[in-house]
Amino acid sequence: MSNYLEFEKPLAELEAKIGELRDFSTDNVDFSSDILKLEKKSDKLKKEIFSNLSRWQRTQLARHADRPYVLDYIDLIFTDWFEVHGDRNFRDDPALVCGFARFEGQPCCVIGHQKGRNTKEKVHRNFGMPNPEGYRKALRVMQMAEQFGLPIFTFVDTPGAFPGIGAEERGQAEAIARNLREMASLKVPVIVTIAGEGGSGGALAIAVGNRVLMMEYSVYAVISPEGCAAILWGDGAKGPQAAEALKLTARDVESLGCVIDDVVPEPLGGAHADHKTTANTLKEYLKRHLDELSLLSADELIEQRYQRFRNMTQVEE
Repeated sequence: MSNYLEFEKPLAELEAKIGELRDFSTDNVDFSSDILKLEKKSDKLKKEIFSNLSRWQRTQLARHADRPYVLDYIDLIFTDWFEVHGDRNFRDDPALVCGFARFEGQPCCVIGHQKGRNTKEKVHRNFGMPNPEGYRKALRVMQMAEQFGLPIFTFVDTPGAFPGIGAEERGQAEAIARNLREMASLKVPVIVTIAGEGGSGGALAIAVGNRVLMMEYSVYAVISPEGCAAILWGDGAKGPQAAEALKLTARDVESLGCVIDDVVPEPLGGAHADHKTTANTLKEYLKRHLDELSLLSADELIEQRYQRFRNMTQVEE
């Protein structure tokens, strides 16, 4: 791993020393005992760092450039992937990946935001911020899945829907609102995973599900910390302060009791440290929830989805 965050700097220095000793090790010079000591020290330091993370640090982890994206999860969890392109109205939107695959041999639909890791990919994927055609493509694919009775898995990882002029001209708000309405009445199981950032309506447009899971170091909020800081204090640099106020981490959201159903644990160091282990753990959670939802009828699935969102509202008189 080469992309270390600011709070991981002490860990980066230790791992750099371990790498140097390994490089200098030969048949005649053995540094194995020194390497072992440093590895133990590194593990201890990692546990200390990750056991006391602030909300802003967790937000940084949710945005980590090496964090697995939807295409990584598709590769590690699903088989027979076939991507669908275009909304049949305007164009394809690379920021939102949609298609069909098999989960444990069962045909299913997979939809998710896709970010990029280098500059070229980030520009191509629009930093994971979909335009209206992305949400219309997602709805088209979800309706196809409903037609054939296929469960739907969505992976949320976006700072929000793209706020550009072109997106607004093509009906960004309408596209999101339509998805909210139509997803509420889908007759098949819908399982949502907040994989990284869950930002505003851009996230919710593919997150109206029967079950909603959050990765341990993901975040879910109505606005980004920087956006919140810019509105409240006129200074986007106060993002760390806004993150504390927003209470946007997985444990914060879980404490609300009705917004999400499970927090999926990540390996020590975060999902970016071990994609395969992360995917294997998530796969177990997805299978358990799908097995439970598969016992419900179409009407029961719709009612369950309706009630979970009704329960998020509290009325005081």
